[in-house]
Amino acid sequence: MDQDQHQDSGQPTAAVATRNEFVRSLSTGLKVLESFSAAEPKLTLSEVARRSGVSRATARRMLLTLVHEGYAYTDGRVFELTPKVLGLGQGYWSGRGWHELLQPSLGELSEQLAESCSAALLVGDEVMYVCRVHTRRIMRIDLALGTKLPAFVTSMGRVLLAELDDEALRHRLQAMPRTAFTRRTVTDPEQLQGIIAGVRADGYAVVDEELEEGLRSVAVPVRDARGSIVLSLNTSISAGRESAAESVERTLPHLLRCAATVEDLIRSLGDDVGRLTVPPSL
Repeated sequence: MDQDQHQDSGQPTAAVATRNEFVRSLSTGLKVLESFSAAEPKLTLSEVARRSGVSRATARRMLLTLVHEGYAYTDGRVFELTPKVLGLGQGYWSGRGWHELLQPSLGELSEQLAESCSAALLVGDEVMYVCRVHTRRIMRIDLALGTKLPAFVTSMGRVLLAELDDEALRHRLQAMPRTAFTRRTVTDPEQLQGIIAGVRADGYAVVDEELEEGLRSVAVPVRDARGSIVLSLNTSISAGRESAAESVERTLPHLLRCAATVEDLIRSLGDDVGRLTVPPSL
């Protein structure tokens, strides 16, 4: 039985290229792509050649091909990849879950901040956690994937509610249950309306000991290609370690960079972003 007959029979075959099937130039191009990293996104020609183990001439041909195809940019001295490379993973991400998509970026964010970080979607009047990287426990609530919390009292929820116009937000706040979780929980709909209007203007939200005593969180929005907020990212902080202003100053730049990375991922998926699965509701 020849190879084509064996494949047509439906039996598995070893995915190993023979000498005649191996494309050396493709292998070299992949090594050049892999030479870039989040820590060193900009590299010179010599650095790329050294990292990928090829000659300068070969590295130059590969890099200029990537520039021509829109996968890289150069100012004449250094090279860097463009967001177009994210589209190479579109087939992998289609149909997978938000957790798989977000976990690498949230993991890096959590490592940078040494804090727990999460991502959530708005589901009705609640936020649903679709990804979480845990460092140390500072909450009594066990936040597993699929956990839902009231949107009005969470930083991610306020970011997501800020997408609504004033009239829709007013109706939503008046209609939803607004239980006080601590003595600091804001439950008045008019006051909440003002707070969320501030979130819309500032581009981030801070919730300080409203959901749980001793817990502070900072959240930012993540937008799709149309500019609509599709999810939110946050980090959880022990309120006693620093002031709220210090928490924002320390975490916000990292949160915004992470959000920008996730936005590039989402835009690379295009309409397939709607196929990303969510964890089961608890």
